[in-house]
Amino acid sequence: MRKLSNIFWLGTKELRSFMSDFVLLGLVVYSFSLAVISQAESYSQELHNASIAFADEDHSEISHRMAAAFLPPYFKPVVQIQQRDIDRLMNAGQYTFVVDVPPNFERDLLAGRQPGLQINVDATAMVQAGLGSGYAQQIVSTEISDFLSRSETIVQPPVNLAIRVAFNPNVTTSWFSSVMGIINSVSMLAIVLAGAAIVRERERGTMDHLLVMPLTPFEIAMSKIWANGLVIAVAVAFSLYLVVRLTLGIPIAGSIPLFLVGTVLYLFFATSVGVFLGTVARSMPQLGLLYMLVAVPMNQLSGSSTPLESMPPLLAKIMEASPSTHFVSFAQSILYRGAGFGVVWPQFLAVTLIGALFLGFAVLRFRSVVAQAM
Repeated sequence: MRKLSNIFWLGTKELRSFMSDFVLLGLVVYSFSLAVISQAESYSQELHNASIAFADEDHSEISHRMAAAFLPPYFKPVVQIQQRDIDRLMNAGQYTFVVDVPPNFERDLLAGRQPGLQINVDATAMVQAGLGSGYAQQIVSTEISDFLSRSETIVQPPVNLAIRVAFNPNVTTSWFSSVMGIINSVSMLAIVLAGAAIVRERERGTMDHLLVMPLTPFEIAMSKIWANGLVIAVAVAFSLYLVVRLTLGIPIAGSIPLFLVGTVLYLFFATSVGVFLGTVARSMPQLGLLYMLVAVPMNQLSGSSTPLESMPPLLAKIMEASPSTHFVSFAQSILYRGAGFGVVWPQFLAVTLIGALFLGFAVLRFRSVVAQAM
């Protein structure tokens, strides 16, 4: 009981120290509020208000139908231009897409001659160009198929594809990027806060005060782990309920309390990494450099940006040993697909076991550093 009491009161001291550090406090508030909103609203991968022009040299029914099929919000209203102006307007960057319908296009189409149709794309607008070219091709193909289906000589395709998108029907990027932003912030801040707590004690000289008290290194380390973990857990709950749900209006399919339980388990690992890095670093700049070497690759390769299946097989196998990979996996399962504990318990178990192993290693490292200081 005495150990628990020491850990609790040392943790409350750590919370008071954190609340008085307005830089770290502001970083936590920003990372789970404005940063999430900014990432959700600005990192868009949907086609929106793309500028498009038509050089209609055929003036036929099919060309008019194709021009009318490019609708908001994906495209701006179609502007009719002359064929001779295509290069000049594209070079000036006035249009991202220009569709050139050649003369006698409808006549050749009905005669089965397979006429060509040109879609000019300004690829300097990379996201718009990549997505919009696919949209434009699909719109043109659909209008041509509908137009030709009125002819009795055209054989209808034997199969009609019905594509159903699960969990994100409109394929909206913000539904994904907002939650992934929170997940990445959990790893970042848990490591930074726990590491900064160790470095701050050393820089201020208060570590020596702790060492002369009847405290063990385990109690000191655990107090910093639970206090900083509590700060992150509260910030995650705040961000999911108030920022993602209320402000951004993004639906969450699963149980937020279940996700928070998994987050707490993961925080034991992430804060342990921070404690370990704090024992290695001698100053805050050194801690920042170590963070970049350890946490940035861990976040980038965890599956939050690219699925593990898209990585080289050896790298994917290595990342399965990282709790961050399992954290991202059960976070996506719970928040996106509404999975329950019966589905995500293997990831919970993996995070717990690997996190406990690294927690023990971090405490041993902290104990050896304290022993050298004494």
